[in-house]
Amino acid sequence: MSQKEAAKQLNVSVQHIHKWEHNQSYPEIQHLLKLGDIYGTTIDEFIKKDATLQNKINISEEEKEDDDELLHPGFYIGIGIMFLGTFLSLIIGNLMIMMVTNIAGMLITCFYKEILKLLKDVKKDFYEQG
Repeated sequence: MSQKEAAKQLNVSVQHIHKWEHNQSYPEIQHLLKLGDIYGTTIDEFIKKDATLQNKINISEEEKEDDDELLHPGFYIGIGIMFLGTFLSLIIGNLMIMMVTNIAGMLITCFYKEILKLLKDVKKDFYEQG
């Protein structure tokens, strides 16, 4: 079956089919169901044969779990660092301490998940090399 024929049966553009075939994007669930009907297979078989899609699903599940948290620990850590910096700058009398700790606290508050991911990747790379 050509891309054009498949696109027509799925009611999508040929570009969608091309992107799916080259792992540039993935079909929505209703398109997977229709593709299963067209090719006489199941969604299970599509997913089992595509490691990239399996990884994408796993990553999406992890992100979903992370997004379920209302206020992640990074929020509290960042706020704590900002308060600590403000308190220390009042005691010591150095505004530079407050400025640096407030910037660090804001960065941690905003990018906590990304920082954790970066640290996990570095740790993984370290252990794979050693």
